[in-house]
Amino acid sequence: MHSLERIGRYRLERRLGSGAFAVVWLARDDVLEAPVAVKVLAENWAGRLDVRERFLEEARLLRRAGSSRVAQVYDIGELPDGRPYFVMEYADGGTLADHPALGAGAPVPVPEALRLTALAARGAQALHTAGIVHRDIKPSNVLLHSSPDGSERLLLADLGLAKSLAQASGLTMAAGSEGYRPPEQAEPGAGIDARADVYGLGALGYHLVTGTVPGPPGRVVRPDRLCPGLAPGVCDALLRALSPDREDRWPTALAFAEELDRLAEAASAVPAPEPAPGTPPAPTPEATSVAAPPSVTTAARRPRKLLLPAVLAAVAVVVGGSVAAVLLHRSPPAKDDGVRVADASGRLHVEVPAGWGGQVRASGWDPAVLGLRAGKEPGLAVADGLSRWQDLGSPVNGVFLGLSEHGDVTAEVEALKHSGCHYDGDHAWSGDDWHGEVRTWSGCPGDDGSLTEAALTPADGTAQPQLYVQIRESDGADAADRVLDSVRVTS
Repeated sequence: MHSLERIGRYRLERRLGSGAFAVVWLARDDVLEAPVAVKVLAENWAGRLDVRERFLEEARLLRRAGSSRVAQVYDIGELPDGRPYFVMEYADGGTLADHPALGAGAPVPVPEALRLTALAARGAQALHTAGIVHRDIKPSNVLLHSSPDGSERLLLADLGLAKSLAQASGLTMAAGSEGYRPPEQAEPGAGIDARADVYGLGALGYHLVTGTVPGPPGRVVRPDRLCPGLAPGVCDALLRALSPDREDRWPTALAFAEELDRLAEAASAVPAPEPAPGTPPAPTPEATSVAAPPSVTTAARRPRKLLLPAVLAAVAVVVGGSVAAVLLHRSPPAKDDGVRVADASGRLHVEVPAGWGGQVRASGWDPAVLGLRAGKEPGLAVADGLSRWQDLGSPVNGVFLGLSEHGDVTAEVEALKHSGCHYDGDHAWSGDDWHGEVRTWSGCPGDDGSLTEAALTPADGTAQPQLYVQIRESDGADAADRVLDSVRVTS
């Protein structure tokens, strides 16, 4: 088929996106002189009557909702080849998945995260009032539309999985996205009601507040473990929405929205800390568990800012919309009551002293923050205070591990410098599985602790993968060698 240039009176400008069953275009309505979004059934599904009917049902449900909180349908028609399309309002602000913080794998400031989730919940309530359950609430299905006065409207969209509540009690097909899907929606024949969307809204709020998609139902890591200083009320509200038992959730999306609005107002009243001289303003303690990174310069390179929590932001990045639950296990007393931690992929394992296991991020990292090839790789961080890691003058105990399948970790680590800290030197280290160079720093401003960095390669002589390790100690425990000895990487 030739490339489309027009659909009806709508002049196509560019593709906005595509999914399993349809393509969405940005188009221009030359009659009304306005941008619109045109959704067209994909060519490979044109002959499937069941898919065609599902596509048309989405347009009908959007139209039935008739709410300013739900993407509105303006028109519907057919292409010459018989494929249906429908025309919707264009959300020029993109989706919540495009939010700069989520794009970096970092949390959204808590007041903003709560207000956005509350708006999404009110959109869900509009659907429920119209007798519709969405079944797939997630950041990419929440749109932002700017108004002439500069304000923004939040819209729920993509009702491809939505159903009439009258039909939902008899649903036999599992549906929804991992991390946002309640247990009853994953079980064929379980039947669902509006509280399935309450779970999805809870997952949305959790993702915005922590920067991390929640784990499976019943195994969700408490949000205050990932976002130190999070108000107890926020934690309780999100966990109630994410209850595996729908009877324990908020009874309606509106009730959840009203509580989120109350919590957002309270969070906004928390004053922001005064920034240090020469640094940009930082968010409030509740806003994020990942603040600005320490300054790190390189030898014979342009200075770059790096490491934790810039690395921690990468650790929080979620690919494919799924995150496994953090695994924490107590080791036998004979091992000094250590805590063993695994990353979400199950490939990285490390044991740290028990007092270090206060907060964990374990869903991966982007080696580009170290100057290596960009991508998603296994990574984890565990510490007694991840929010303090960015300040080399603050006491903290913990470890970061980042695996890389490409590039020379050793060369990148050798180029690192920590301004204001004393470089104590380097030495070779060799373990059962890994060997490499270990570099140590001490005397950082205001902190008597140490910073250890290691670039490790497999002991069997293979070039990849390589491992970057950063260890912070402020309690004089001198546990770096013990931590390095405990590192395990599985294939």
